[in-house]
Amino acid sequence: MSETWTLDPALAARLKRTPDGLVCAVAQQYDTREVLMVAWMTDEALARTLATREGTYWSRSRGELWIKGATSGHVQKVVEVRLDCDGDTVLLLVDQSGAACHTGDHTCFDADLLLGPEA
Repeated sequence: MSETWTLDPALAARLKRTPDGLVCAVAQQYDTREVLMVAWMTDEALARTLATREGTYWSRSRGELWIKGATSGHVQKVVEVRLDCDGDTVLLLVDQSGAACHTGDHTCFDADLLLGPEA
C-alpha cells in the first residue's frame, strides 16, 4: 500500500485513541447485525476505509495496514461507518464475503460461548 490516506481533521479531533494511537473497530454484518470481528484502526486505516469502502485495519503484530480479504478473498464491503458517543470505538456495518475470522470461521465469536440464554 503505497498511497497515504489522511483523515479529516474534524473527525480526527473527535477520536479517543489508545496510547499507541489506535481506535477499536467492530465489524458487524449490515443486514443481520451479527458481530463478525473486532480489530484496530489508525487514522490512516479509517481514512482509507471511508474513501474506498474496503475494511482496512492496523495489524498490531505486523505493524502495518491490512485490507480485509486482500489475501484471502474474504472481503468486507463497508456499507456504513458510525462513531460511538465517546469517540473511542468505530462501528463498521459491512457486507462480508466469506469468513470474517482469520481462523476461517464465519465470525470471530463462534468458538467460545461463555454464557447462553437462560432456559
